[in-house]
Amino acid sequence: MTISTQPIAILGAGSWGTALALHLSRSGQAVHLWTFDETHGVELQNDRVNNRYMPGQPFPETLQPTADLATAIQGVNDILIAVPSVGFRNIVTSIKPLLKPGMRVAWATKGLDQNTGQLLHEVIAELLQHNYATAVLAGPSFASEVALKQPTAVVIASQDKTFAEDLLNRFNTSVFRIYLSTDIPGVEIGGAVKNVLAIATGISDGMGFGSNARCALITRGLAEMMRLGHKLGGHFETFTGLAGLGDLILTCTDDQSRNRRFGLALGQGKNAAEAEKAIGQVVEGKRNAELVLQLAKKHNVEMPITEAVWQILQGKTTPQQAMQNLLTRATTFERSSDL
Repeated sequence: MTISTQPIAILGAGSWGTALALHLSRSGQAVHLWTFDETHGVELQNDRVNNRYMPGQPFPETLQPTADLATAIQGVNDILIAVPSVGFRNIVTSIKPLLKPGMRVAWATKGLDQNTGQLLHEVIAELLQHNYATAVLAGPSFASEVALKQPTAVVIASQDKTFAEDLLNRFNTSVFRIYLSTDIPGVEIGGAVKNVLAIATGISDGMGFGSNARCALITRGLAEMMRLGHKLGGHFETFTGLAGLGDLILTCTDDQSRNRRFGLALGQGKNAAEAEKAIGQVVEGKRNAELVLQLAKKHNVEMPITEAVWQILQGKTTPQQAMQNLLTRATTFERSSDL
């Protein structure tokens, strides 16, 4: 295996971008880590640690932070975007005039475009016109565990075989295993829908409904994810794999998940604003619940759990009433043809 000696730019110095930057730089790779916040950039340069999002994990010498986008991209062939979905379109727009022929763009962002509800690869296609090789990295991966070198397995999906293999060579280690896929839409749907479903399971647990209810929500939530993903061209194996079921289980069952903690707070009686403020970071599922539901209605896909979450967030129903509505829906057969 040959790891590229060319530096890589990671755009986004939150917990996830920092964890990925640490992972690569620890193997000796040159990494440019960009933050949008100039004050944060100075802190990263002076402290050589991300005290805001990843304290206690010092930067290797090969990790160079910056708040200047042109500096971050200078001298690199590969760019990895790791910003929240709300900022995805803006960062792609910002890098567009800085890109040169032969450069390649990947993203580890999960969610939908806040302006249009598009999948993120559709945003890339709209703005960059298929002029660059692209890829997406996703799967069950808490940033803190990656930073602590805990075993992790994720998926890299790309239609460009060379780019996919180059990213595999960059990222794959004995504690960070890479699987390859060509199913970009399926991987993206998994990453967007699982956050909404994690809010649902958090609400249920916050209300004290127990393990049976949590398991039912995860299982029927997976069916919703698969129905929508199938309509958008996703592959069955994607939704039963790491980027689908794997990420869904992780996000719905572990309190490291911001979306689950947000749901727990809702189930315990807090309103959405109070719950998000207590977490202190972006809750992707809150931002994406409406967008996922709009996408489902556009494609005539039934997603009752997702709709229940959105109604709760809008104050149109209470968690108690939403759960009652789900339990009293008309019964039907559980079969694959529902997909």
